[in-house]
Amino acid sequence: MELRDLEYFLAIAREGSLTGAARILHLSQPGITRSLKTLEEELGKQLVIRGNRSISLTEEGMILRRRAQELLSLAERTRNEIASPDTVIEGDIFLCAGETRGLHYLTRAAKALLQEHPKVRFHISSGDRTDVTEELEKGMIDFGLLLSPIDGTRYDHLLLPYEERWGILMRKDAPLASQDTVHPRDLIGKPLILPRGGDYANTGSRILGLSARELNIQATYNLIFNASLMAADGIGYVVGLDQILELCEQSPLCFRSLDPPVTGRMNVVWKKYQIMSHQARAFLEKIRLLAAPPEP
Repeated sequence: MELRDLEYFLAIAREGSLTGAARILHLSQPGITRSLKTLEEELGKQLVIRGNRSISLTEEGMILRRRAQELLSLAERTRNEIASPDTVIEGDIFLCAGETRGLHYLTRAAKALLQEHPKVRFHISSGDRTDVTEELEKGMIDFGLLLSPIDGTRYDHLLLPYEERWGILMRKDAPLASQDTVHPRDLIGKPLILPRGGDYANTGSRILGLSARELNIQATYNLIFNASLMAADGIGYVVGLDQILELCEQSPLCFRSLDPPVTGRMNVVWKKYQIMSHQARAFLEKIRLLAAPPEP
C-alpha cells in the first residue's frame, strides 16, 4: 500500500468527489481514479459508492480513512525525526493525558525545554486510560500520563511525586451531599457515572471496593466536564478525581472525598523498547529533574 495512494484517497474522502480531489491535488481525474482502483484491488473491498455528482464512503472506506490519517501522520513524524540533525534538539513531541493537575509536571518540563530549545513543538491531547494506551500502541504519542497501576510488560514509566484523590461529584441537593465524606457502601444501588474502562464493573470495583451486583452503573465518561453535566442534570453520582473542576459557590455541584481515602499515584508512561527522538529524550530528562526528590 503506497502512502501516495492513501494521500489521494484522503483527498477523495475530504472533497467528496474524484473531480474535486484531482483539482486540489493538481492531477488528472484518470490518475486519481487509477489510484482508487489500485487500493480497492489491493484490499479486495469497495471503498466508495459513486453517485451522480459525488461519492460516499463505504464502511470499509471509513475504516481506511481513519487508518490512513494515522499512517500518514506517523510517516510524517518518522521523516521529521530522521531528518533532524543529531546535534539539534527540535521537532514535535506528542502527549496524551487525562484531566489531572499532575499535567503540571509535563507542562513545567515543556517550559524548561522550550527555554533551551525554542524549535521544539508540543502537541497535547486529552483522553482517559483507554485513549492513552491506544495512542501509545499506535505510536501516535511519545508519552502518556496514567494513574497506577502500570502494565510493566508493555510500558516503561516514571512515578511522579503527585497523588490523586478519588471522590464523588454530585448535586448539592443529592441525599449524600449532606455528608462530609462518602463511604463506598453509601453508593450501593445508587445511580453511578463511572470513568470509562474496558470493564466498567471492574473499574467501579477497583475504586470503590464494591461487587458488580452492588453497582448501579447509569453512564460512563472520559472527560469530567461531560460527567459534571450529567450529574447536574440528575443522572447520577460521578466517581471522579478531586480538584479537576473549579466548583464555585453558584455551582449546583459539590465534591465529597471517599472515606476511607482512595488515592492513586501519577506516572509518565512510554512504550517499552521504543526508540525516542532527540527531543523526546531531552524532554524526559527535564521531567526526571522535576520528579527527583529534593536533596537533603
